[in-house]
Amino acid sequence: MKSLGIIITSVLVSSVVAVIPIAEKSKNFWLNSGRASIEESLRVRNIVEKAKNVIIFIGDGMSLPTITASRILKGQSAKHPGEETILSWEKFPYAGLAKTYNVDSQVPDSAGTATAFLSGVKTRMGMINVDASVNRGDCAASQGHELDTILRWSLDTGKSAGVVTTTRITHATPAGAYASVANRNWEGDNEMTDVHGGCKDIAKQLVEDNKDIQVIMGGGRHYFYPNGHKDPENGHNGQRQDGRNLIEEWQKEKATRGVKAKFVWNATDLSHVDPASTDYLLGLFDSSHMSYSYEQETQDTKDPTLAEMTEKAIQILQKNNNGFFLLVEGGNIDHSHHSGRAFDALHDTLALEQAVAKSASITNEKDTLILVTADHSHTMTMAGYPARGNPILGVAGKASDNKYYTTLIYGTGPGHASPRHDASHHHTLVESYNQDAAVPTHSETHGGEDVAIYARGPYAHLLTGVHEQNYLAHVMAFASCVGPYKQSGACSHSGGIIG
Repeated sequence: MKSLGIIITSVLVSSVVAVIPIAEKSKNFWLNSGRASIEESLRVRNIVEKAKNVIIFIGDGMSLPTITASRILKGQSAKHPGEETILSWEKFPYAGLAKTYNVDSQVPDSAGTATAFLSGVKTRMGMINVDASVNRGDCAASQGHELDTILRWSLDTGKSAGVVTTTRITHATPAGAYASVANRNWEGDNEMTDVHGGCKDIAKQLVEDNKDIQVIMGGGRHYFYPNGHKDPENGHNGQRQDGRNLIEEWQKEKATRGVKAKFVWNATDLSHVDPASTDYLLGLFDSSHMSYSYEQETQDTKDPTLAEMTEKAIQILQKNNNGFFLLVEGGNIDHSHHSGRAFDALHDTLALEQAVAKSASITNEKDTLILVTADHSHTMTMAGYPARGNPILGVAGKASDNKYYTTLIYGTGPGHASPRHDASHHHTLVESYNQDAAVPTHSETHGGEDVAIYARGPYAHLLTGVHEQNYLAHVMAFASCVGPYKQSGACSHSGGIIG
């Protein structure tokens, strides 16, 4: 088989030779594979028992083109054409679509979407777990309009709970599990100097109001350290203005209760955490967002992988016989897209894929509902007519201006140039490359189309079809009999809701 380097060279000299596996040239291959897929689908049986555990994976900004391109990259990294590859969640028996709009915006943000799939209520853009009767940024009006979430419902029924992310732990999606704010930017008190009305910043809410969350992992140390406190990794000052060290407060509260708790800030320390002797874990691995997965592979970032964090979280949480709820976010997919860098977006999607594969391998499909979805999409698309096996990060062909363009391009973003640059003059396969963008924006924007949902486990069949995004929270709550579906009168688990 041709190497990727040979394939990209052939594209640039416009003598494209498609890489077609020999078996696929036979009609019998496709007829037999079709029959096999029918037989496999017929073997699927709906699981209608109570979900002891619920895990929701969020690929932040993981649009359908992102999934397709990542699938191809995975295959090409293994020296295959790539298009025929299967991602771990694509083996799940059920799939559907979610409509992602916020109540006030066709194209959503991560705060409004997190509120939807974690609380079961759609709201405005930029607000976390505050209903849409409140305007963004109105601290006083938000009080009394806070929303509970699937994480809180799970804790209230005796389950354990955890939040894992590659962003700051106070960022929109992870904060959607535990915080309520009228403005997603209120991550630390330094972001609220002009806010009046008695609202708490997100970091303070996490430590003061969520003492029963067993596992917390992500970035964002600077919102927990006071101004003047040096970060252990980079020496930067903390950003809290109230003088409080929330990490020390978390540790002291656990010591007062006599529970087995650990704080870690790097991959080595996390690897040494013994789940058997750890009931509470706080891992903050960067002063801000964690590093991209490719950087973790090629540099000494000291950050654990998303799969490593997910595995450790499950090992700790599954000690509870009542079960657990876990939110896992691959947040840097979104940040990569905003930068117009498809390379990092695809690699971080594959890092999420490894985390999903790990969770599926150490949990039981009969008692654990696993969902994989995105909060919103992005404007990246696959364009042109590249040959089978063409590098997904490579050049697709020539445009009418006689310049080459890449397969992956953006509708908006920092990759816009006028006149347009010629992709053949750039090394498109490297991390730093910015794909072309049709419209110049400093940061590439979100997209507004539906996102995919993949599911396996108890009541996963409820996630087929097209649904409003808030439906996901209802399915998770119904399957695990928590929150509004806690009472047996509403959640029979003998085939459906009974009146």
